[in-house]
Amino acid sequence: MNPIEGNPGEIHELARYEVRPEALEECLAAIHEFVAHVRANEAGALRYEVWQETAHPTRFVHLFVWQDEEANRIHGESAAVKKFAGILYPNCIAPVEFTKYRQVDANAAFRRIG
Repeated sequence: MNPIEGNPGEIHELARYEVRPEALEECLAAIHEFVAHVRANEAGALRYEVWQETAHPTRFVHLFVWQDEEANRIHGESAAVKKFAGILYPNCIAPVEFTKYRQVDANAAFRRIG
């Protein structure tokens, strides 16, 4: 069986961070508002998920799949990113860690829904 690899032009990225406990509710509200914006306005965001750590609810990861570099650039330069970062970054315990990945295999090909 052949591996299922990501499309060559796609950008796969993960962001990790932890917020101060007293800022948790504010950051959760900002996350929901921000993801709603991405969902409604950024067709090049093939996947944008935010996961909250169960054992440590102040820790989060964001999983991104961008259609291409242009979609990533448009996202990064948006007013919505600036607004979200303006809320999130001051409330983080340490800087957000961004890491790019290359998909080498999966249990199924990624399909966009919605």
